[in-house]
Amino acid sequence: MKVISPRVHGILDYGTILLFALAPTIFGFEGMYATVCYILAAGYLVVTLLTDFPMGIAHVIPFPVHGGLELVSGLVLLASPFIFGFNDDNETARNFFMIMGGVFLGAWLLTDWRAQTRSHKTVMSNH
Repeated sequence: MKVISPRVHGILDYGTILLFALAPTIFGFEGMYATVCYILAAGYLVVTLLTDFPMGIAHVIPFPVHGGLELVSGLVLLASPFIFGFNDDNETARNFFMIMGGVFLGAWLLTDWRAQTRSHKTVMSNH
């Protein structure tokens, strides 16, 4: 059942961006872990701002493409401690990235990627 609308998904995206940006402070991440969190926050902000949905600004990336990026991101986040070899180095970082991967996959499963997300430009041109 697809219970997350595009608008709600956008709100969740901005919350996720904030969490990635604050994770180094909240969890005491330093070095590589902090850098990855900041890169993810910045990258996810760009994708969210460029997505064609109610919470986007530029409306360049189709909402279903955003969904595909989210699916891949969730899988990579879930596997990243093992792919990049930090599953035993930092238990907090391992758990954070794996939980975030699970959150991404959960959001992907519950979001209605086919919902009407007509951009403001399209709506304005029809009037």
